[in-house]
Amino acid sequence: MARYLLARLIALVPILLGTSVVAFFLIRLVPGDPAIALLGLDADPQAIAALRQQLALDQPIVVQYVTWIGHIFAGDFGRSVQGGRPVLPLLLGALGPTALLAAAALAISLVIAIPAGIVAATRRNTSADYAASFLALCGLSMPSFWLGVLLILAFSIYWPILPASGYVSLMADPLEHLRHLVLPALTLGAALAAATMRMTRATMLEVLRSDYVRTARAKGLPRRRVVWGHALRNARIPIVTLLGIQLGQLLGGVVVTETVFSWPGIGKLTVDAIFARDYPVVQGAVLLTAVAFVLINLATDLVYTVLDPRVRLS
Repeated sequence: MARYLLARLIALVPILLGTSVVAFFLIRLVPGDPAIALLGLDADPQAIAALRQQLALDQPIVVQYVTWIGHIFAGDFGRSVQGGRPVLPLLLGALGPTALLAAAALAISLVIAIPAGIVAATRRNTSADYAASFLALCGLSMPSFWLGVLLILAFSIYWPILPASGYVSLMADPLEHLRHLVLPALTLGAALAAATMRMTRATMLEVLRSDYVRTARAKGLPRRRVVWGHALRNARIPIVTLLGIQLGQLLGGVVVTETVFSWPGIGKLTVDAIFARDYPVVQGAVLLTAVAFVLINLATDLVYTVLDPRVRLS
């Protein structure tokens, strides 16, 4: 186990270095200049040149990258162009709301998808199967921003029972925090539930045809115990794989939902930084998201050995 973990952590280094290169150079392809974005179009050219020198933007781009990545290894993510605040505290402060939103969306998807997938598999080619498959197709096809707008229209305008946007800290007011969390979590959870339901249905159909399931039924075990105690236990590996991928994607793919609902997470912080040409914040956000993604994938691999002892890490 220790050797496996060490090998995986060493393998993360080139992945994260590649991600840092992509993030650093791609953000500089965005039209605009951080100095002009900060001072305005009518600013004095000498003031703009002085600010570019202060931000080290007048140096060759390769020199800028080497300097930045050297500071990253020292734990310094730089300072935001907007306001001069350290980037790392900004990112860590935004990571909490994003993690809460991702966890809530994942919980909603599991509550919906697992029972729906099992019902669809155990009642194949019935109205319940067709209804679950149709809803899953709708969830996969529906853009998240469109669903978010529909939820706002329904539950914030026509029936004003939930806030349309904003964020309240969990520690400040737990009830109000949950009220602000419901709509963005539902928006994200719908697409996750659709994909998880389809995976659960397909995996359960395969497992239900297995010999040990037929043997359990022939022994007279109750149907519920066969489905939930035997079939579902052996269908967990593909579902866990999908959930690990989805959770990693959530941490980096909540940009639209956080923007629609003004949720102060990594996604909204990144969008605001892109518009402000705040290079250090964008680079740090992409790198932090990549670290979270690969660590979640590593944790998913480790969970395999808990769910199925036959899986051996090599």
